[in-house]
Amino acid sequence: MTLLDLTGRVAVVTGASSGLGAHFARTLGEAGAAVALIARNGEKLEAVAAPLRADGIDVRCAPADITDRPALEAAVAGIADWHGRIDVLVNNAGIARTERFLDMSEADWAAVVDTDLTGLWRAGQIVARVMAAGERGGSIVNIASILGLAVQPTQTNYAAAKAGVLHLTRAMARELGRYGIRVNAIAPGYFKTDINSDFFDSDAGQALIGKLFPRRLGRLSELDGPLLLLASQAGSFMTGTTLTVDGGTLLSGV
Repeated sequence: MTLLDLTGRVAVVTGASSGLGAHFARTLGEAGAAVALIARNGEKLEAVAAPLRADGIDVRCAPADITDRPALEAAVAGIADWHGRIDVLVNNAGIARTERFLDMSEADWAAVVDTDLTGLWRAGQIVARVMAAGERGGSIVNIASILGLAVQPTQTNYAAAKAGVLHLTRAMARELGRYGIRVNAIAPGYFKTDINSDFFDSDAGQALIGKLFPRRLGRLSELDGPLLLLASQAGSFMTGTTLTVDGGTLLSGV
């Protein structure tokens, strides 16, 4: 278990104002890391940070839009100065705009790709430069999706972006290995968060759950093991790989 310990490490989580990002921040903090939270909405970040601080976790909020390079660079520079290092990046920020292929607008395509793919490249590059300059190595965990491995109607932009994240992960791992930086991905299946809770509570959402191989949604805690494995020394010989955490959903066809 000591291999999973992140005491003394500094972790950055993008998209940390809600959902998976907020959960990942707590997971990393409870493993001993000092955690920096990045998202557009500063008030929401503070709402996530407050209970973490109350539990003794060292937290810094760094409001920035992942699509805004100058703002993101300034946020990361402040985080690097905070404890003099960055050891882990959980590259989690993402959005979804659903529409059928024939009706999808240029704006909806561009918004999702710029956030879910280019945004992860942008954050990954900025943080990796800090890691490389520090000469301590590090771990980058890109959050993909099973829709990067399979497809669903109305999710062309999202599926294409997440498929890109999988190949981006491999390309980053190949180039950054010389600096001791490991790059891996997690491809979650269906997990209930603030963003999708209304859908999964609806008749349509319940019908979808009934079609899935596990006949249930994932529990956020079921992502903790994969995340800590990749973020910590427990995964020291892992890079360029993707861990699918979907309860077997891909086996039944999403």
